[in-house]
This record gives sequence, C-alpha cells and structure tokens, in this order.
Amino acid sequence: MERKIKDIFFLFLFIALIISCNSIDPVSDNNNGENINEDTTDDNSNNCEDCVYVYNFEINTLGVGPESEIVDEPKVPASLKIKKADSVFFEGIIGIEIRGETSQYFDKKSYGIETWDQQYNDIDVPLLGFPEEEDWILYGPFSDKTLIRNKIIYELSNLMGYYASRTEFVELTINYEYKGLYIFMEKLKRDKNRINISKLEENDLDENTISGGYIIKIDKSDMEDGSYTDYNSFQSNYDVFGILNGDKKINFNYEYPKPGEIHADQKKYIQKYFNEFEFSLASNNFKNPIDGYRKYINENSFIDFFILNELSNNVDGYRLSTYLYKDRGEKLNIGPIWDFNLSFGNADYCGGERYDLWCYKFNERCLGDSWNVPFWWERMLEDESFVIKLKNRWNNLRTNILSDENLMDIINTKYSLLNNETDVIKKNFDKWKIFGIYIWPNSFIGNNYYEEIEFLKNWIKFRTSWLDKEIDKL
Repeated sequence: MERKIKDIFFLFLFIALIISCNSIDPVSDNNNGENINEDTTDDNSNNCEDCVYVYNFEINTLGVGPESEIVDEPKVPASLKIKKADSVFFEGIIGIEIRGETSQYFDKKSYGIETWDQQYNDIDVPLLGFPEEEDWILYGPFSDKTLIRNKIIYELSNLMGYYASRTEFVELTINYEYKGLYIFMEKLKRDKNRINISKLEENDLDENTISGGYIIKIDKSDMEDGSYTDYNSFQSNYDVFGILNGDKKINFNYEYPKPGEIHADQKKYIQKYFNEFEFSLASNNFKNPIDGYRKYINENSFIDFFILNELSNNVDGYRLSTYLYKDRGEKLNIGPIWDFNLSFGNADYCGGERYDLWCYKFNERCLGDSWNVPFWWERMLEDESFVIKLKNRWNNLRTNILSDENLMDIINTKYSLLNNETDVIKKNFDKWKIFGIYIWPNSFIGNNYYEEIEFLKNWIKFRTSWLDKEIDKL
C-alpha cells in the first residue's frame, strides 16, 4: 500500500512538472521569449563583463605532505583569501577540518573553519559582513541538488523573528582545486550575535546564576563510540509515547557548557528543569496556563519550530539536530533550526518524500529508527489553547512570509543568481556530475538544475495546500 501511494504521488508530481513547464515561467536571462522553458545550465557565456559575482574562498593548506591533508580533526593550518571579482575582502590564517556525519561520505565535503592569528590562536573576525566570531562553516550541498534547501529555511526562520545561521553563497577552491558552490554560514554556539544567552562559568552555582545559560541538543552522540553516558548527556524519564520509565527514551546532549566543562550541580539543575517540564506536560493538569507546561517553555518558539519543520517535512525534524536553550532566569526555548538538507521532499525513507503527512508523526512510520520524536508534540496538540495559537500563527504567516508567492520569489531569486546572473551552477555541476544519478537519499532525480528547482517549487505548493487544510482540522 505504501509503495502504491508513493507511485501515485510521484506520478502526480511528474504531471505537475510537465504542466509547470508550460504554465510557470522559469527565471531566465532570455529576453526574446524563445525556449524559455529549457534548462539554461549549459548556456552561460564565459564573457562576464555584465555578470554578478559571488564570493570566492581560496584556501591553501600550510603543511607539507600528510600534514597538508584536511581531515576530521584536528584542524590543519591554512591560508584563506576571500575575493569577489578583483576585490580582496580578507586574507589571513585559518584552521580547517572536515565536518558532518553522513555527509562525510560524500565526494563533496563540508568543512569547519576557525579564524586564527599568526600564532594559530583563535581570533574573532567579521567575515562577509557577519558579526565577528571565530567559528564558521563551509557547507557543501551535494544530495540536495537544488543547493538551496538549508538557505531557504534559515532565511524563513530569520524573517519570522527567530535566529538561524546567516548564510552566503560562495565558490570554494582548496589547494588550487575548484570544489564548487558552498554556503558560508555561522556555526551555532553561545554568542551575543548567535545563540544569545548568558555565559555560564563553572562557579555559577547560586540560585540565580545556575539558571542559565544552557544549550541542549537532541541528536546523535558526539562521543567517538556514539555512546550516551552521564558524562555527555542525560535521558528523559518518559518514552516517546509519554509513558513514565518506558523503554524508548530520548537522550539530551550537553552542548553548552561542554561535557568536560559543565559543573555537576549545573547538570543536576538542567536535568531537573527538563524533568519538571516533561512531568508537567505528561500530567492531567498540563493545560493549566499557570502551573502546566507553559511554566517551563516559551510556547511561541515551539509553535514556530513546529511550523518550519512541518512546512518542509524535515525527515530529521524534532529528533536530530534539534537545539534547545535556556537563558538565565528565562524559560526553555527550542531552536535555532539546523540541518534541513533532507527536507522539502529530498528523502526517500520514512515518508520524507511525501507532502501529505505530518512530520511530527515520524514514530508511527519508523519507530525502529535509533532516533525518535519526543512525546511533546502529540501532547501539546491536545491542548486547545496551543492549537488556537498555532492556527493563528500559521494563517498570519500565510499572508506574508509563508505565502506561496513569497516562497516562490525566494526560490526564483536564488535560481536567477546561481543559474542566470552567474555561471556558478554550470561550474558546480561540471565539477560534480550528479544530475540523473541517485545520491542518497534522493526521492526525485532530475536531469538538470531546472528540473530540480521545479520539483522543489511544486512540492512546496502541494505541501502548503495540504497544511492549510490539515492545520485547520486540528
């Protein structure tokens, strides 16, 4: 039955894609109206007198032999030059390493970098106009052949008033080898311009200072052996169905302070806070506006987090790369959002390709997965007040930020920049010849960039239409 539904879904999308080729004008630099529906990836001229440019990152490692190889820890020293056209915007020393989990197995790697001084010490730098910091990421989209899924969702979060990593399209060259299009972005961390919470020192143990700030993450373990222990994490008292002391429980990782830096009393404080939140949410009195779960969380952050994950049907949503933070004297917030490359239909497992199901009900489809969704979302949707606020927020966003018109404009603007105004798409896919090829976990395999973009646009339209109806039914 599941296979039949999937086949019908893709037949529907294929028909829509064919129709769109005749009814939806692609963004194009063709002013004559001829062949406007053809992919233009191979038509960009090398004559760039009128071209728009993106930033170029030129990285050269400073070691000799094996010491020049970029690995997954430790970071190796390298020089970085940032250029756009003939202008140089930065020259300096960095440390660079390979980053990511599954993405490490892709041919196109992603990298973590730190800006260093001449003695290889960390130094804060305001790169590309972003607030100064030392920790940065060069994300190399690969299985996401639109190259823009993460960038779209981060921009939407920022427009909605919730911080997500600032991003910029760049081209990357390492040791004189062209690597393709990358997205330069901020690493999530405690910082006044990123996750803006109080610094928590080891001796902050009195009743006031011990209350923040903390960053907790629902994710895979950061330990080399993949284990969850009292050192690096704590476990929920409830299973994924909200049953006390059940079998399948969520693990919460200490993200800030780091496991080796957080005091034992601070661990006890944040564990107790989570325990009280979950106890309240699981109780019969959970809807009480004073003593219920709202006593512990910023409800609005949970509503917007829900909307962004459901909009994109993020197959990792709620259960991986899920950040929560608590500032001093404040309630628990969820976010910032992170790692949405397997969203917007770009996953062929556990319903990730579908536009017509609830993302938060992942456990019903894939309970055997090692990482599941906390019981929180099912429970909060039993609260009429939460649902009313969710409906109001969704309906309001659909008139502006999340309107189909605005969503299409965001995609078309990026398509135009990468495919029409520059030759970035041609260069990237000349380097990585992956059109028409399955790259895990693609649900759709386009033969060119235009087809990938049209799939994304059509999928989003189907999704928002479905959500309009289903959110109204909650």
